[in-house]
Amino acid sequence: MKDLIKEINEFRDKRDWRQYHNSKDLALSLSLEASELLENFQWVSAEEGAKENYQNIKEELADVFIYGLMMADGLDIDMEEAIREKLVKNAIKYPEKKDLN
Repeated sequence: MKDLIKEINEFRDKRDWRQYHNSKDLALSLSLEASELLENFQWVSAEEGAKENYQNIKEELADVFIYGLMMADGLDIDMEEAIREKLVKNAIKYPEKKDLN
């Protein structure tokens, strides 16, 4: 993950975009890209949207992750650690279903 974040940051820095990448603007951009991702499923079933818009879904999802990783990096959040912590928290909040037999 660190290599990927480094590659993203190098791309950003070569274009002098860091000045635009504060936490607020990254959060806004992440939300906008998530909305663009959602458009692929508007007025169609999940299956149709995925089949008809696969490439665009892939690209929009990449944009969401790129902005998320840049935001995490800027805030010094280790996303691998954050995800693992969230999974533990979710496991407590949503325990496994017990066998009813």
